[in-house]
Amino acid sequence: MGVKATLDARGLRPQKKWGQHFLTDARILESIAEIAEVGPTDAVLEIGPGLGHLTRVLARRAGRVVAVEVDRALAAQLTADFVDTPGVKIVYGDILKLEPFELIETGRDPTLAPAAFKVVANLPYYITSAILRHILQAARRPRVVVVMVQREVAQRMAAQPPPMNLLAVSVQFFARVRVARTIAAGAFYPRPKVDSAVVRLDVFDRPALSDEEAKRFFEIVRAGFGERRKQLRNSLARGLALDSDTVADALARARIDPARRAETVTLDEWRALHRELARQFTRAKL
Repeated sequence: MGVKATLDARGLRPQKKWGQHFLTDARILESIAEIAEVGPTDAVLEIGPGLGHLTRVLARRAGRVVAVEVDRALAAQLTADFVDTPGVKIVYGDILKLEPFELIETGRDPTLAPAAFKVVANLPYYITSAILRHILQAARRPRVVVVMVQREVAQRMAAQPPPMNLLAVSVQFFARVRVARTIAAGAFYPRPKVDSAVVRLDVFDRPALSDEEAKRFFEIVRAGFGERRKQLRNSLARGLALDSDTVADALARARIDPARRAETVTLDEWRALHRELARQFTRAKL
């Protein structure tokens, strides 16, 4: 039964407010699970299971699947559909208000590694960045994240300078990014206006900075990208409310030309600038 027929039979309709586009091509669904390398010892957090087509694929491969659905009607239908499927738990709720690791740990089979969970998701276009931030900045992060996103967003996530962007820095700070495949718009119902892509993130075991340092790091990066057409010296001074000479000195020490723009700066250079500005701040307090 096709997606439309399934929805009609159950009295359901795609909800624009949730950005719902359903994918049912069995080959694509299997490829997503393969990209995530889902195996019998894995616990998988699925975000936005929709009609449960990918959930079924994951359930055949994984040791445990926790699927979080924000649409109440779909969550109720999924709960009924998977009531007799071992290892599958349906959670009704907004992933942005839930702790990913706690979702996985509650009721976990003790034979599964507690920290070795994976995230698989078909993310609504309008909330992609917010969900990625929520997952990657969580206290306990997944080992692997495989998400289906708008193709343009996938390209931005994997970008290298130039042109670098805030999303790329935000994701690459936490993980190695690989665009694994593209998916044509015609593979979804209702059909979106753009093609999609599947992105795999291999999350680093340990973040390069502490939580407090990371907070300051991203303040600097956001300031740099706050006025993209301005030179770094000016955008950082304005965004951080610092004297332009202080910023210029930190840029020079980080070996970054103050006349460059944010889109040309590498992740390593942002880290170097963070170190220099932190030293400047420490010296100012003495």
